[in-house]
Amino acid sequence: MDFKLTTEQKMLRKAVRDFAETAIKPLVQELDEKEEFSYETMKMMAELGLFGMFVSPGYGGQGIDYISYIIACEELARVDASHAATVVAGNSLGIGPLYYFANDEQKKKYLPKLCSGEALWGFGLTEPNAGSDAGNTETTAVLDGNEWVINGNKIFITNAGTDITLGSTILCRTGTRDDGKPELSCIIVENGTPGFTTKIMHGKMMWRSSNTNELYFDDCRVPKDNLVGPIGNGFHQMMQTLDGGRLSIGAMGLGGAQGCFDMALKYSNKRKQFGKPISKFQVNSFKLADMAMEIECARLLLYKACWLRQNNEPFSKIAAMAKLYSSEVMSRCADHAVQLFGGYGLMKEYDIERFYRDQKLLEIGEGTSEVQRIVISRLIGAA
Repeated sequence: MDFKLTTEQKMLRKAVRDFAETAIKPLVQELDEKEEFSYETMKMMAELGLFGMFVSPGYGGQGIDYISYIIACEELARVDASHAATVVAGNSLGIGPLYYFANDEQKKKYLPKLCSGEALWGFGLTEPNAGSDAGNTETTAVLDGNEWVINGNKIFITNAGTDITLGSTILCRTGTRDDGKPELSCIIVENGTPGFTTKIMHGKMMWRSSNTNELYFDDCRVPKDNLVGPIGNGFHQMMQTLDGGRLSIGAMGLGGAQGCFDMALKYSNKRKQFGKPISKFQVNSFKLADMAMEIECARLLLYKACWLRQNNEPFSKIAAMAKLYSSEVMSRCADHAVQLFGGYGLMKEYDIERFYRDQKLLEIGEGTSEVQRIVISRLIGAA
């Protein structure tokens, strides 16, 4: 087994880390305070090639391996979760369903702009009454001649309401299956379509400079040809998308945990109490040792899941494990780091306060920690 990164992967890590440290970090506190999505840094991330990373060049993508994509997400999250979320949702949730399930005409229409970062795309899955229970989606799409008529609403949808958002892939109930369960299908809805409105959600505890939206459909009509893949295949498409999305969230957990560790180590080596750096007290050095150990374990698990994916091996079980473990590792690292910072860790002028807030979503989004345990238990034959 070869655990070495390629020369190209090492170069990518350095490039994204340098970019995050120099271009993003100086702006983060202000953006967080204002709850402001940054079009300036969005443009810079696009120019760096952080969108469409795993998409083939034929559709405008970078055509690089999945581990490289995950490394980029990890390095962004090491500095700021909101910017990482924009890239993660832009790739795994926005581009992913179109790239893997749309027809060639749909791909050619949307992917080039999405892969260049000129535009963004939403992933319309979650609803007020259908979060973990996504199979009971209430948004409906009824075929009327050559048009789908969509009614319903979605919530907590990333990237769906920016000035550069082209549209969203929406999971809809299009009928009832023979077994009585809902027939679910994915349908493309472009922003600006009559009957479709977006509302930016403010007052978030976390990812405050990421774009999060409610989506409303009121007799929204779109062409019949906006169906993505076969009718009734929507739930399968969404679940497969989430498998890949879990790797991205795992990368955010891993990167965030690394950021917590880096800040905690630097601060505890500098901060003195009782005449010596607080890192020299065993109770604190053990916290740092635990953080370093768990980060290394999370990285190995996540990279293995990515290796399985890019080698066309079954990866759903390891992806769920990687997402679950990485998000909970960041929780423990953020907690240890705030404890090491003491009172300063509770102040907004210190980045660790934001990391502590941002972490919580990782245990909820892309399937809660409880759902990940259900998925894992089923895949190991225990449920």
